[in-house]
Amino acid sequence: MDKIIILDYGSQYTQLIARRVRELHVYSEIAPCSTTAEELRAMKPKGIVLSGGPNSVFENGAPGIDRGIFELGIPVLGVCYGMQLMCQELGGAVQPGEQREYGKTEMDVLPGNELFKGLPDRFTVWMSHGDRVSSIPAGFKISATSANCPYAAVRNEEKKFFGLQFHPEVVHTEHGRQILANFVFLVCGSKADWQLTSWIEETVEKLKRQIGNDEVVLGLSGGVDSSVAAVLLNKAIGPRLHCIFVDNGLLRWREAEQVEEMFGKNLGLDLTVARAAQRFYDALKGISEPEAKRKAIGKTFIDVFADEARRFKHCKFLGQGTIYPDVIESSNAANGPSRTIKSHHNVGGLPQDLKFELCEPLRELFKDEVRAVGRVLGMADELIDRQPFPGPGLGVRILGEVTEEKVRLLQQADLRVQEEVGKLPNCKSIWQTFAVLLPVKSVGVMGDQRTYEYTCAIRSVESIDAMTADWTRLPYETLAAISNRIINEVRGINRVVYDISSKPPATIEWE
Repeated sequence: MDKIIILDYGSQYTQLIARRVRELHVYSEIAPCSTTAEELRAMKPKGIVLSGGPNSVFENGAPGIDRGIFELGIPVLGVCYGMQLMCQELGGAVQPGEQREYGKTEMDVLPGNELFKGLPDRFTVWMSHGDRVSSIPAGFKISATSANCPYAAVRNEEKKFFGLQFHPEVVHTEHGRQILANFVFLVCGSKADWQLTSWIEETVEKLKRQIGNDEVVLGLSGGVDSSVAAVLLNKAIGPRLHCIFVDNGLLRWREAEQVEEMFGKNLGLDLTVARAAQRFYDALKGISEPEAKRKAIGKTFIDVFADEARRFKHCKFLGQGTIYPDVIESSNAANGPSRTIKSHHNVGGLPQDLKFELCEPLRELFKDEVRAVGRVLGMADELIDRQPFPGPGLGVRILGEVTEEKVRLLQQADLRVQEEVGKLPNCKSIWQTFAVLLPVKSVGVMGDQRTYEYTCAIRSVESIDAMTADWTRLPYETLAAISNRIINEVRGINRVVYDISSKPPATIEWE
């Protein structure tokens, strides 16, 4: 099976490059940027991609590259930081940019570049850089320019080295998919021979080998990721899988009851429900900073989960529904070139008496791939089509301190959002729609009385994999219905606003 290796220089889009390659039905893997030429040779890739990253090539300790990689005779594509690093290592020069270029940019393509074959002479790309290449190495040619970047794309045709100062992997870049396809197929000569069906078969066999005759305890949230992980594990080991669902009091309206019904009764999984809402409210008292809230929720979750997990004395493995976006957004600069965006709520840091080995069957998949796996496994649409929901739940959709009263308020507002958006014929194509409770009160008038109540923000986005997203153009009629229902039916909210931010620069969740 042909493969493309992506060397990770810390970009939040590194996994997105891998995902785009797999979209082309070509297998891809991500390797640390410290991977040596000999290690890469042993992997036998058809091509190598050097990802972007948050560092400057001028910084002390900035991640570098084994120069021997350029002697392997394997095509190399450098993206953003990867392009700058390649050019610097091969004899070119990089200089700090006079101004940071971030966002959509018109780019002009020069003729003769295999990477841009079949594309128009001018199109929009997504830039995100401070430094830029000021001179290119010997043997390189200019492939494209922009108003602020004379070396927007470069190439060495003989050695099959290509550099892009923009990000072809994000949806904001026009023809980005075709650029990557040209590299994978035209430049590298890869075959499209990777399918999710074969991935499922291989993963089930890997799980059987990893787990053997032992047992697994899994934290089940009821969301798509943990649900698909549970069904995969059940397919591999059957009744030796034990699921624990923690009702943290920060869930959507009646969600705990729905999860218990769906998984315990309908799917027949061994399910334990831990009702621990008050422990979470106590842990969150007086905390308003977003990361502090996430950590408080995470620690309490671990404590509750550990109490329940101790009952399963023969479990050797801890199953988790970790997926690629969780991995990249939780990366810490201390452990590599990535910068932390926000911490994620998976089970980690368990007490010493619970010495589990991790079992994360979905760790290398993106959300849409996870949904596709679920469909192949025959899971019901109401499970597969569920919108993503953050591990900390409504705790990160209530800005400021979280209280039981605010949770009840947001549950009722969000319920009305879901009901109204659910009436739209295209509701299943919307990635995520939800309500956010803001720590802002304003004056209103209801009847003949003055009110001074909370503001509710509505967030709705379209996305493929949560790495990038654009706000949904909901019909005015739907927005009006949502606003009227929340203000009239939810006592405590008198103002509704709509969030029209894209990701990047905003995140999908507010905290």
